[in-house]
Amino acid sequence: QVQLVESGGGLVQAGGSLRLSCAASGRTFSNYAMGWFRQAPGKERVFVAAISRSGGTTDYADSVKGRFTISRDNVKNAVYLQMNSLKPEDTAIYYCAADLWRNFERVRTTSSEYAYWGHGTQVTVSS
Repeated sequence: QVQLVESGGGLVQAGGSLRLSCAASGRTFSNYAMGWFRQAPGKERVFVAAISRSGGTTDYADSVKGRFTISRDNVKNAVYLQMNSLKPEDTAIYYCAADLWRNFERVRTTSSEYAYWGHGTQVTVSS
């Protein structure tokens, strides 16, 4: 089992940037495909970005393509989400997710595919 702890959220003005971090502990981090999801008030949790075990494959929701970048450090046991050009509609709780998966190069983009979740970090973008 892996434990996930997100950090880096906060309040930022539109057009600003934030970098979210997710620290993993408990198991061999490189065995896990990783993803970021977000949930806005009154809405369902949705996919934001995903990265393969190797870090060589990434995928993004259309709403964040070109603005967000997911990365991972398998030595530091962490995954990151660099968020640039933030918009008020990016306001949400952001969750880190992990899935123990044999595939080294593919990504998972559906929340039901992830077995482990962090508690989330709030991101608020003011207009």
